[in-house]
Order: sequence, then C-alpha cells, then structure tokens
Amino acid sequence: MSSQLPTFEAALEAHRAGRYDEAERGYRETLESNPHAPNALRLLGVVLSVRGMWIEAEALLHRSIALREDPLCLGNLAELLLKRKRTQEAYAICHRALDIDPDCAFAHFQFAEILHEDLRVEEAEAAYRRAIEVEPQFLAAHNNLGNLLASVGRLDEAVVALRVALELDGNYIHALYNLGMALLRSARPVEAEAVFRRALAVQPDHRDALHNLGTALKLQGRYDEAEAAYRQTLALAPDFADARWNLGVLLLTQGRLEEGWPHAEARLAQRRKPDAAPPPEGTRQWLGESLEGKSLVLWHEQGYGDCVQFARYAPFLKRLGVRHLTLMCPAPLKPLMDTIGGVNEIRTHTAGLPPHDYWAYPLSLPLRFGTTLSTIPAALPYLHALPERIERWRAHLSIGSGLKVGLVWKGFAENQHDATRSVPGLAPLAPLWTVPGVTFFSLQKGQGETDATAPPANQPIVHLGSTIEDFADTAAIITQLDLLITVDTAAAHIAGALGKPCWLMLPHDWTDWRWLLERDDSPWYPGVMRLFRQSDARNWREVAERIADALRQGRK
Repeated sequence: MSSQLPTFEAALEAHRAGRYDEAERGYRETLESNPHAPNALRLLGVVLSVRGMWIEAEALLHRSIALREDPLCLGNLAELLLKRKRTQEAYAICHRALDIDPDCAFAHFQFAEILHEDLRVEEAEAAYRRAIEVEPQFLAAHNNLGNLLASVGRLDEAVVALRVALELDGNYIHALYNLGMALLRSARPVEAEAVFRRALAVQPDHRDALHNLGTALKLQGRYDEAEAAYRQTLALAPDFADARWNLGVLLLTQGRLEEGWPHAEARLAQRRKPDAAPPPEGTRQWLGESLEGKSLVLWHEQGYGDCVQFARYAPFLKRLGVRHLTLMCPAPLKPLMDTIGGVNEIRTHTAGLPPHDYWAYPLSLPLRFGTTLSTIPAALPYLHALPERIERWRAHLSIGSGLKVGLVWKGFAENQHDATRSVPGLAPLAPLWTVPGVTFFSLQKGQGETDATAPPANQPIVHLGSTIEDFADTAAIITQLDLLITVDTAAAHIAGALGKPCWLMLPHDWTDWRWLLERDDSPWYPGVMRLFRQSDARNWREVAERIADALRQGRK
C-alpha cells in the first residue's frame, strides 16, 4: 500500500492543477494495485466526467459508492447525472447524500445546481446559501449564487456575492468574469472594465472577458478602444459570432455602414430563439444572384420594429426582376404590412407556402444593396393606415382640444435591454403635462398598458391601449395624431414609415445601432424623426423636460 501512496498523491496534485491526463494515469496505476480504493475510484470517475467519458465515469462512481456510501461521491454522481440531463435521478442522489450527512456542503451545492437548472430559483438560492453556511469559503457556491441572482435581475445582490468570492480568492477567474458581467448589465461600465482587465491579467486569452471588455469600453464612448478589443477577440476566436456581431453593431452605430453590414451577418450564427421557424428547407439563401424572373420570400427574423424598418427594401427587390415576392411577418403586423408596395403576398405562417427560388432575411438586404448613410431608401411614407381603421378610431381621438400627442413609454419586456430603454412609469414624464393645450393619448400595449387607467396625479391621459388589436390600429391612431412621443419600440418605426412626426426617447446606455451617435435626427426616417437622448443613465425626467421645452416652442 505504502508504495502506491506517492502515485495517488501525485495524481491528486495533477488533478487539482487541471492536468487531467496525468491525473488519470496516476489514478489508474493506483487502482491496478488496489482495485477497491474508494477515493481513487471516485476521483478517476470525476476526471473522466470532466472529459466527457460518461459511461465509465458513472460506473466508477457507482463502484466507489458500493464500497463506501460517501456523501461527497454521491454529490459527484449527482453532478454527472445533471450533466446528462437525468435530473430526477440527480435529485434522488442528492437527497440520499443529505440524508447521510445534512452538513455536506458539496451535496447542498449540487442540490442547488439541480434546482437552478430546473428554474426553481428560490429553492436554489436557499441551497447555495446553506452550502455557504456550512462551508463559508466555498468559492463555487458564492460564484454560482451570484450567477443565479444575476439571472433573475437581482444584480446588486449578485455583485455582493461575487465580491465575496473574490475576497476569498482574488484570482478566481469565474468570479472575475461573472462580476464583470453583472456590473456590465447594471450599466456600470467603468467598474466592469476594471474587473475584466483583472480577469485578463489572470487569463490573457479569456475570450469572453476580452469581448465584454470591448462592450464596457463602447458604453463609455471609447469606440476606438472597443473596436480594438473586438478585433483582438476575433484574432483569438475567428468564429466567435457574438464578437463579430458586436463589432458590426459598433461600426453601424458609428455610421460605418459598408464596413458594418458584413459583420452583422454573424447574427445568423448566433443561437436563434426557440420559437423562430427556420427558413424553407431546400430553398437557397439569396446572396446577390440575379433575381430576374425568380421568386423570393423575405423571412421574418427579429422584432416588429425590424420588420417595419426593413420592409422598405421590398420595392427594390421587385426592381431587380423578382417575379413573385412574399413577405413573412407576425400576425399583428399583417393588416398594416398589406399596404406596402412591391409585395405580391404577405403571410404569417408557413402552412401551404409554395416553393420559392430564394429566401432572404430583411436585415441582410442593406448588405446586398450596399447601403450607406447616403443611399438609405428613405422615401416616406411607405406604409399607410387603412381607411376603415381610421374611421374606427376617429371618435376615440375627438376627445380634448389642442395638440394631440400619443405616448408609448415601455417596450417589449423580454428585450435584453428593456430595463434601460423603457421608462419605469408615467411619473418621470410629468414635465410633459406642464405644457398647456396638449391632450395625451396612451398607445401603450402589453407591459405598462394599465398604467394609463390610473395615472399619477395631474397627469391625465386618454387610455387607448386595451382596445388596440393590432398594428393597423396603432397606425390608424398615429395618423390622426399631431405627434407620437415614444421609447425605442415598434411604434416609432410605424410612425416613421407613415411619415408622421415622432419624438424618440433614447437611453444613455445600450442605445440601438440604428439611431447612430449624437444625432438628433434619423436618416432612416428623414424629416419626421427627432431624437432625445438621455444625458445621464436612467434619467428620464431630464429627457421629458427637454421634450416639454420643445413642445412649448412648437406651440408658440
């Protein structure tokens, strides 16, 4: 036995250092001499699990447990089962480990991991905290608790948990990266930059830290440095779609459209939403080939606003000789999109879709047409309100007198940057109500819809949102207004496409690329779109004050 001890200890040291080949050899040599050594069986199983050799790893862990039902080994088995999506078995194994030793921190941790995977957030949090209570220096528990809290938007708490991990080990790369991400999501880019730089000092080739350092620099307006960081990331990982997409977005934001469009195609390599239907199988993607006499289907890929913005390219496709052009769009947009010129058919579903020669994504059309700032197809209007819808809404809009102004203060809640682009409620917009002779109408639909039914004191607003059925209704209302004031959501694009005045409230952080930098107008909607940008993060009241001043000037 004693002659094997150095071999096992050397394997264990190699294991801790991440030298898994060496560790595996050492554990196997130990087991050749002593096939019933529980620790060697367990640790070899752990090494093989890390390397994806699931079947042998599981067998080794079961052999170890048969020799000694150790809670730590049960926790290792639960970890393997979770990796293999055998969640119910993993639950049972963790329960058994905790029955044997209720104070096994690792078993509590693995139980938290299973609960987290199962989206049982409150229970997972409790289990992580129990693991930390038992073992206060449990780095992974602090880190993963931080990740859990960040995943549900509790970013300040996540930052605290991750900082505790770094107090225990300032070079713990996982906590450094995750802290940087939590700070970035909290719109604290200066702090995020410092943490990402710490992470890169520990691991210079950390692809994701370098990539998100670029984003932190971008949010500070340090665009040249951000571009350099994105390009360095791509030098490390040329196929990293997120970095290429973000480089494209940065270039587009700067108005460098010709450079940006090719990189923006990287979005196609990113994971698509689970509910997004793939393009027609067997149909070729249009990459610029002749379209003379061909059929083409424009395939919906992103949000409502994108569909409206890029539908302007439909007539240009027809000019290239497209015989039959089909536009796919979400059902709430169809009645409005039916008014666009140059489209033979608007469809909302794929059932019965006839074969086409080509398909294309609308957001790829600017690349195919070589769009620059000076060549954006910007003839307005290119959408129109339906006469019957206008008539339907006429009586609703006859309320009040003076200037009629529509309001939309929130976007789609699931947008990853909604916390920065949406106004928390009507209260920050109070300065608008200080302008005399204005009647406000709420076009808010979905998130925040009911805010207008009980507005803050001295902020009367006519509630229309609950009776709006689709975007053709939205268009009919906007057509009869003098002005729409909105955050960055589909309503802005509809107003622009209708050629109606729209004042757009933009966040300080995470401003979308299409609104460019510093400009107070938009080349996509010339003459009708006016941009009001936050001077400070989350300060919507200051934006409302500037809009109120502009309204007063317009009333004079």
